[in-house]
Amino acid sequence: MPVKAIVSENKHRMEKVVEFLGDELKSLRTGRASTALVENIRADYYGIPTPLKQMAAIATPQADTIVIKPFDPASVKEIEKAIKNSDLSIAPLVDGKMIRLNIPPLSQERRKQLVNQAKQMGEQAKVTIRNIRRDANKHLEKQQKDKVITEDDFEKGKKQIDDITKEYTDRLDLIVKNKSDEIMLD
Repeated sequence: MPVKAIVSENKHRMEKVVEFLGDELKSLRTGRASTALVENIRADYYGIPTPLKQMAAIATPQADTIVIKPFDPASVKEIEKAIKNSDLSIAPLVDGKMIRLNIPPLSQERRKQLVNQAKQMGEQAKVTIRNIRRDANKHLEKQQKDKVITEDDFEKGKKQIDDITKEYTDRLDLIVKNKSDEIMLD
């Protein structure tokens, strides 16, 4: 496999890590309501754990309220149960055929906990990026030992892998910093 293909494949894998971290951070609570807080909570729907975004219309009519309108009114109880069992720590208010979640303002202590949680998620993503770099470098070494690529190609490939690793870890840092700022400001 040529160096370009190895670099390209690993860049794609690193991009997936960045996307995953972005999705994970959306589920962290800030001081304002966001549909991302609840859309991936799974509720039992006829025996199948189903994400809320597939079971209901989710909206934020106000900065501190999330409204969940199930497509099937019979699933209101299951959705309520799933929200209570989630780690949101928000009591759902059942209002006929819909559920309201009032998002209370965060205490300073809770904000700091959430920032630490975001940083931990960022560190886990960085470890994944570094593991991808390690795997790519091993692949390059194997290619060089098998005489598929020259030593110059090996060194160039290694430098390219290091450069994209730095690029992606910097992006992860920026994503975590932006989320931390968002949590602390609200």
